[in-house]
Amino acid sequence: MKKRREGKKNFSALIDAYKVDAMEKRLKEKNKTKTSWLEEKIDEEIGEQK
Repeated sequence: MKKRREGKKNFSALIDAYKVDAMEKRLKEKNKTKTSWLEEKIDEEIGEQK
């Protein structure tokens, strides 16, 4: 388990519950996980391409 977490870091923020609920609903419609969505947005912000 420890090896899997190497190179990973936790990221959290308090957000209004209604926004989280709406986002989770939208992600479910798109069949995406929160992690994959967030990684996409971070890559867009820092200019990384996969």
